[in-house]
Amino acid sequence: MNLIDISNKRYSAKEFDASKKISEEHFEQIKGVLRLSPSSTNMQPWHFIIANTSEGKERVSKATEGFFSFNKPKVMDASHVIVFCARTDADETYMRHLLEQEDKDGRYAKQEFKDQMHAGRKVFADLHRYDFKDLQHWLEKQVYLNMGSLLLGVAALGIDAVPMEGVDLKALDTEFGLRKKGFTALAVVSLGYRKATDFNAALPKSRLPEAEIMTQLA
Repeated sequence: MNLIDISNKRYSAKEFDASKKISEEHFEQIKGVLRLSPSSTNMQPWHFIIANTSEGKERVSKATEGFFSFNKPKVMDASHVIVFCARTDADETYMRHLLEQEDKDGRYAKQEFKDQMHAGRKVFADLHRYDFKDLQHWLEKQVYLNMGSLLLGVAALGIDAVPMEGVDLKALDTEFGLRKKGFTALAVVSLGYRKATDFNAALPKSRLPEAEIMTQLA
């Protein structure tokens, strides 16, 4: 595996071949990438709505009406579509839930380690809640870390993708009752295989030069 080759081949698909579907084996790996993504203090403030049937994609496509209609084919022709959602809060109950799952998974050899983790996670959450006053934004940034992991992961499997913020997020919140569940939609990622007519697939990748964006310290 060469990460540079994979990164060069990866691009934002503009057209999907509706006849090509992601295998169950590959999608199990994709779900694993979503679950195993890093997040600050292991907060995992996400939920994913996954559609791979026509009926499911129709529900997601309600966010591509009107102004956002240019993105509807990217939803309907994709093999799988994922709505990325972020928690709107991280309260004591949720953080205790995380702690108990970590304990169940064997992360704490002693109670003091468990107590230290809870205290540390609460410190960071409270910093963003009270001092920086950007708790929800901080939680959303963790979800974008996950999205980045997904894009590289599917590219390694030879699967094409397009992340889209050009959707009606309120429509998604309404369609799936997200706000009542303590979540809000952030973006949609469509997955599948590029269509032969996708103009973007043949275009060279353009990035700023290494010397401009990197400073390597001696």
